[in-house]
Amino acid sequence: MESLVHVLDYVNLGLLTLVALAAVWLWRRGRGRAALWAALTFGTLAFVVDFGRLLPEDPMTTFDRVGRRALLVALVLFPYLLYRFTVSFEPPSRRVQLLTGLLTAAMVVWTITLPELPGPDEERPAWFSAYVIGFVVHWTLLTVVVVGRLWRARRGQPTVVRRRMGLIGLAVAAITAALVIAATDPGENSAYELAAALLVTVSALGFLVGLAPPAALRLIWRRPETIETQTAISRLMTATSEADVAREVLPPMSRIIGARAIALRDAGGRVIGTHGASAEMLADADDAARRYGGERVLVLDVPSGSLVVWTNPYAPFFGPEELALLHALGALTGLALDRSRLFAHEREAREALERADELKSNFIALAAHELRTPVTAIDGIVQTLHGRSAELGAERRVALEEVLSTQSSNMRVLVDQLLDLSRLDAEAVAINPTTVLVRERLETVVAAAAGERADDVVLEVDDGLEVRIDPAALDRIVSNLVTNALRYGQPPVVVRAERADRHFRLAVEDRGPGVPDEFVPSLFERFTRSRSGRDRVTGTGLGLAIARSYAAAHGGDLIYEPADPTGARFRLVIPLHERLDVK
Repeated sequence: MESLVHVLDYVNLGLLTLVALAAVWLWRRGRGRAALWAALTFGTLAFVVDFGRLLPEDPMTTFDRVGRRALLVALVLFPYLLYRFTVSFEPPSRRVQLLTGLLTAAMVVWTITLPELPGPDEERPAWFSAYVIGFVVHWTLLTVVVVGRLWRARRGQPTVVRRRMGLIGLAVAAITAALVIAATDPGENSAYELAAALLVTVSALGFLVGLAPPAALRLIWRRPETIETQTAISRLMTATSEADVAREVLPPMSRIIGARAIALRDAGGRVIGTHGASAEMLADADDAARRYGGERVLVLDVPSGSLVVWTNPYAPFFGPEELALLHALGALTGLALDRSRLFAHEREAREALERADELKSNFIALAAHELRTPVTAIDGIVQTLHGRSAELGAERRVALEEVLSTQSSNMRVLVDQLLDLSRLDAEAVAINPTTVLVRERLETVVAAAAGERADDVVLEVDDGLEVRIDPAALDRIVSNLVTNALRYGQPPVVVRAERADRHFRLAVEDRGPGVPDEFVPSLFERFTRSRSGRDRVTGTGLGLAIARSYAAAHGGDLIYEPADPTGARFRLVIPLHERLDVK
């Protein structure tokens, strides 16, 4: 059994040296502050086992005695350094840090001030037994905290990170158990020594695999995340919008690295989608990334945008491969965003072509109906007047001339509307504001638009209201709104105007049935008329489109809302800028 213990001692020496080399390698690769504490921790442990092998069991010289005391100090420091490695991810309160530091400093001072240490065959005095108890208690307290923090932090981590943290936690528990067994060994007991040696072997293997797991083992551990990544990639190929891309890829991305939150932004910084990120986190993202140097918040550039990742503190040390996987998935996400934008542009172009085709069809139908009627009437009257002028009486001639005038006016209105639209589309309509006495202007417009039905229109406008506005634009807007109200609504038609909040506000309201709810989204579209409107009266479906375009040319808007209790209300809102200000 003694030979087996000796073999295990050499095995443990080699394993713990490898652990120290692995920790130093991680530190040299730039794993941050945690890697530095890991290198100090396991370098100290390797110093104990390697340098201790060189010292004789029975020190004869001052160098031997100082060396033994240095080894004992290193053993005192090991659990504290291990504790500092663990809390480098999530620092405790300053009070706890101060308490552990003072406790360790007290143990170091106690170790240095000990009298001559008893040899292996000498009886342990009471003061040394008290020291061993203090030593074990100090070690145990710190390692229990280490194991507890690592085990608790495993929750919600990716598989590789969770397994590595778990192995290090088990390794800490095993080496603590080995220390307790060694401290309670009554003497030359091979069973105690073998148990302690085996626990140290288990601990060394746990530390080694936890710090630097083989690539094959990482691949096996990472299988759940690999499957989830493949699923996310397949879903990206079917995403047809930016929102779809964010919805499909952000949750698996978050789980791959155990992120607290993640957000996808476009090249301009606009947030496309988030998973777990609050508005405050989004607002502080770039500042936090600079403040923490990428340890807590990462901003990863992807094609046509960026990923903002609020990592957990363990990811940079335990999950660098997962971060690399995130980079790869981020690149695919950028390509998927480009693809979705192209798809959206194609869809928009197709919808625009469909709308243009619908407008063309509506225009052809309009020309076939609205132009054919006056043209046919005019042609018939002209032919009658030309061919049968001598046979017509004065009364009959006057009637034909009135019809001819009416149909000519109808055709002129339609042509004017089409010309208005073409000029508005080409932005060839100049807005030239002048001072307008609103009530006087509206009376003229209403009289021209309402004709014989002028009494059905009520003006509620102060006599003294004056604004600087383009009179032609005002005429076009009000004329179309009043005509529309008289044609589709019921009297009385009320026209109100006022100046409020640095805006000129005008409303035209009727008491008709109002606009059907299903038609409201298309109300201002060109050549569109509700089914009930087409059945009741003739019209081109251009009036409201022209009125809103004139409002937009003036920097304002035309808005529809239902009137109370019934009817339709159209509200014109035009900003009165400094150069358009009122008197």
